[in-house]
Amino acid sequence: MTIPAHPDGHQLRKNSLGLISVTFMVISAAAPLTGVAGAVPIAFLLGNGVGVPATFVFMTLVMLAFSAGYVAMSRHVRNAGAFYAYAARGLGGLWGGASAFIALVAYNALQFGLIGLLGGVATGVFAGLGLQQPWWVWSLGAVLLVGVLGYRQVDLSAKVLVVLVALEYLIVLIVDFAILRAGGAQGLDLHVFDPSAVFSGSLAASVLFCLGSFMGIEATTIYAEEARDPERTVPRATYLSVLLIGTFFVFTTWLMISGVGVSQLIPSLKALSDPTTFFFELAARYVGGPVPTIAGVLLFSSLFAALSAFHNYIARYSYVAGREGLLPRNCGHTHGRFGSPHVGSVIQTVGAVCAIALFAGLGLDPVLNMFTWISQVGVLGVLVMMAITSAAVVMFFRKNGGGPTITTLVLPILSGVVMASLAVYVFLHFGDLTGTQGGLLGKALPSLIPCAGLTGWIVAARLRAGRPAVFATMGANRV
Repeated sequence: MTIPAHPDGHQLRKNSLGLISVTFMVISAAAPLTGVAGAVPIAFLLGNGVGVPATFVFMTLVMLAFSAGYVAMSRHVRNAGAFYAYAARGLGGLWGGASAFIALVAYNALQFGLIGLLGGVATGVFAGLGLQQPWWVWSLGAVLLVGVLGYRQVDLSAKVLVVLVALEYLIVLIVDFAILRAGGAQGLDLHVFDPSAVFSGSLAASVLFCLGSFMGIEATTIYAEEARDPERTVPRATYLSVLLIGTFFVFTTWLMISGVGVSQLIPSLKALSDPTTFFFELAARYVGGPVPTIAGVLLFSSLFAALSAFHNYIARYSYVAGREGLLPRNCGHTHGRFGSPHVGSVIQTVGAVCAIALFAGLGLDPVLNMFTWISQVGVLGVLVMMAITSAAVVMFFRKNGGGPTITTLVLPILSGVVMASLAVYVFLHFGDLTGTQGGLLGKALPSLIPCAGLTGWIVAARLRAGRPAVFATMGANRV
């Protein structure tokens, strides 16, 4: 089913993004340098240590399995609502409403968490350069700039993100190849890819940290209404994003281990007062000069790129939810000149400013509290949406036929089981993962996701009762 993008002419800017732009918009959300500097050392410590590279291989295969069904359905569903549209078309409008509200809560949570991390990182990085400011000043400045980019044309954001992400990759690869050329501290050990290495520690914790490095690959379909030749661009960008992210992290984590030696990995990390300085220690040891300082500045820009990416996701989900009757109609309006979902962009910017004011006003830590508490809510929400989407793919092709069984049944079921299992794990162990165990926050924060889903279900049910014609077009093609 294909219907006009918006009865009042409010539609996203067509033919704005090519393959490279969509791919880098997606990779920017994964924030490669942030993953290398922040998530990977914690995965080494709390996960399975030297088994992390092999875990990245496993997660790359899982994400490719998810992408197979996702891409197969992208050829039939072209709607900026992404997860929402897939759920609506595969499982019905009620599930679509639930997914839309989960998406809004999850992506806002990821955005708010990254705002705190950016502020904390900027305070340390720029203090070393003689610029002393409270964390919230850096966070507020980034949020306002992201808001300006999101309010304007999407291709402007894309151009900025392409440059920032390319620089992230470059600085990490400089360190990687320096370690490779030096042969590491104890040689380049390939035994880290042995199956035994995968089970050398907490595989579940490692999988969650590795999964975070792929966060955002689903966003290729969010840009389906703005991409050039979406039937080709969206599938190619999806697979390209997964392969680039997966290959990058497998290669980099292997060389980070080689940089200190297998036997010295955990002792080296434990000797650091802050494990997130591990990559910068390697940069200083193997490259030196201004590279560690440049890497610190690029870590800030990496987080800025991720903020911009999630801002774009949220603005488009708000636009689609308004356009299709789940949010007030004004949310479904686009800018007359820029063709951007400017209403959703402004709402998201205001929400982000309020989040900064709340955490700064309460004197809470931007990393230990704002990032750690809130971002895991986002991870939980994305896992739930991926599980729902996998089920939607199966049901869509069972009802409509078409597509090989391996990509429309077998792989979606396998990836759906993995995502659902991880979602249950995060929900049940949320307190342990965030340091909120035993308190009200440990129960209230993860409950935001099922509450969001229930709210969306109720809103969709009211839409079905009051405007059945609109309900019947939920998730319809808009290209």
